[in-house]
Amino acid sequence: MKTRLFALVLVLAAACAPKDPPALQGYVEGDFVRVAAPFAGTLVKMDVKRGDAVAEGAALFALEAESEDAARRESEAQVSRARAQLEDLRKGRRPTEIAAVRAQLAQAEAAAVLSEKEFARQADLVKKGFVSVQGADQARANRDRDRDKVAEMRNMLATSEAGARPDEIRAAEAQVKAAEESLAQADWRLRQKRVAASAAGLVTDTMYVQGDWVNAGAPVVTVLPPANVKVRFFVPEPRLATVKTGQRVDVSCDGCGPPIAAQVSFVSPQAEYTPPVIYSRESRSKLVFMVEARASAADSARLHPGQPVDVRLP
Repeated sequence: MKTRLFALVLVLAAACAPKDPPALQGYVEGDFVRVAAPFAGTLVKMDVKRGDAVAEGAALFALEAESEDAARRESEAQVSRARAQLEDLRKGRRPTEIAAVRAQLAQAEAAAVLSEKEFARQADLVKKGFVSVQGADQARANRDRDRDKVAEMRNMLATSEAGARPDEIRAAEAQVKAAEESLAQADWRLRQKRVAASAAGLVTDTMYVQGDWVNAGAPVVTVLPPANVKVRFFVPEPRLATVKTGQRVDVSCDGCGPPIAAQVSFVSPQAEYTPPVIYSRESRSKLVFMVEARASAADSARLHPGQPVDVRLP
């Protein structure tokens, strides 16, 4: 009798002991990165296939780029020409050109001396009555012309020795800058035809094959970085106060091995009805709040989008 009474007490004590709250149901979700090129073209190379793990910066695919390559070469030639013109202006006239101007000045000065003497001789003959005034006028005109020629050649020599004007140099520098910007743009357009992974992850899908025409902005490769894997689960309204951002939760799933530690990253401020993917009859038709949690990159590799999970709060 005492033995039966003791067993009954144990059963009642076990029934009265606090029970762990049931696990919360959820599923794995992924924020996929859909990689595309901003320009259209024929797909000439696919560097990855579905299921490949790629590192950040790894080549994914390439589009034909003959037009962009030609535009870059043209821009590069324009930069070289603009720089050469700027250097030419900064150097001024070449020594041989300045020497030629000096020689022309010497010739003009010699001609001016000769015409000055001829005018004086003609003026003396006019005074003596040996020639007409018309001859003296012609000699005067020749003298004035040679004087103007000397002044012109002196100005040309000064201009040649001074080099280009500051405003001309500034205009040439602006042309060099514009040509360099055009080259940078052409180089950027060319680089966009060969697309690399912006983050390490798993290639989950490829939408085109080599030889296909790809429209501008059309996704070609889908990558899932480990940091973009998250767990979505639903907390009934009575238990919502126990969930905080940054809180640790334990995630379990079939074939995942030991529970995975994750941190709550988002708590929905709005209530919703239990989604149809959750098959709990007890919680059906009750309001729940969606919560998102993220695991470490290493643990995220054990989770797969669409996989059902059980989440336990500490």
